[in-house]
Amino acid sequence: MPRSVNHVASRAKRKRILKLTRGYYGARKNVWTVAKNTWEKGLLYAFRDRRNKKRNFRALWIQRINAAARLEGLSYSRLMGALHAKGIEINRKVLADLAMNHPEAFKAIVEKVK
Repeated sequence: MPRSVNHVASRAKRKRILKLTRGYYGARKNVWTVAKNTWEKGLLYAFRDRRNKKRNFRALWIQRINAAARLEGLSYSRLMGALHAKGIEINRKVLADLAMNHPEAFKAIVEKVK
């Protein structure tokens, strides 16, 4: 009896991954092994960078808060320490947004902790 191989499923699997690699450069889009490796590596980069994105945004918020706080005569660390001491629970994302888009509200918060 001849060996039975499920060509339909294996071809469908290859076709699915080759469809995902459309638009890649050179052999990365149409050579099966190269395309598969590139696609898998892309998944690793996506996993890593979803975490790096959070890290980068936090750094950006801290820089914005620091710049606004220095205009009010405080450093970032003194401002955050004073906020925690006063029990004002406001996260860095919102604080950075206030510093950028609503400077008068940010100033009011700074005055409250001084």
